[in-house]
Amino acid sequence: MKEDNLILKKGFDFAVRIVNAYRYLQNDKKEYVLSKQLLRSGTSIGANIHEAQAGQSKKDFIAKMSIAGKEARETKYWIELLIKTDYFSSENASSTSLLSDIDEIIRLLTRIIKTAQENS
Repeated sequence: MKEDNLILKKGFDFAVRIVNAYRYLQNDKKEYVLSKQLLRSGTSIGANIHEAQAGQSKKDFIAKMSIAGKEARETKYWIELLIKTDYFSSENASSTSLLSDIDEIIRLLTRIIKTAQENS
């Protein structure tokens, strides 16, 4: 992974945090359904960003980054739901940090997609 590619790094680092959150939900909270949804969408973001780097065309790149954006929005939904249902504490710095990180990823992806569309 290229360390100078901000969105690649943020997507990967976020996926690591999601895997750890999944472990916490499974082991400590005994929550098995929502945690799987969070794991699936939260790790898919980085995977799609990574895949977009090898896009066969600008259109392919935009499509993969758009999927990453959709997965990011879905992940935000699951995080908010887990907070609202008290699986994650709204006062916990880790929970609020997850929300902050996903908001930043959504903003970055939106900007990247817009720029790529304008340049195609």
